[in-house]
Amino acid sequence: MTEETLLEFPCAFPIKAMGKAAPDFDQLVVAIVRQHCPDIHEGAVKTRPSKGGKWLSVTVTIEATSKQQLDAIYRALNAEERVVMVL
Repeated sequence: MTEETLLEFPCAFPIKAMGKAAPDFDQLVVAIVRQHCPDIHEGAVKTRPSKGGKWLSVTVTIEATSKQQLDAIYRALNAEERVVMVL
């Protein structure tokens, strides 16, 4: 059984994770993503604090190679207790 997807691989794919703002939150997100995609290029990581500064969103744009790779990244990020939401 094959899983259908509208994506054509390889492709650039942004992954966004949000959590409470902390000095190391972006490093945590990048480390998790890097387990499944070791070649994260310079400039691929963008952070944005919430208006009040309590939350931080981290977007990592990767060169996705398969739906299975993306599923694994989403599962790993969702398993991390400091990550509140993944888009």
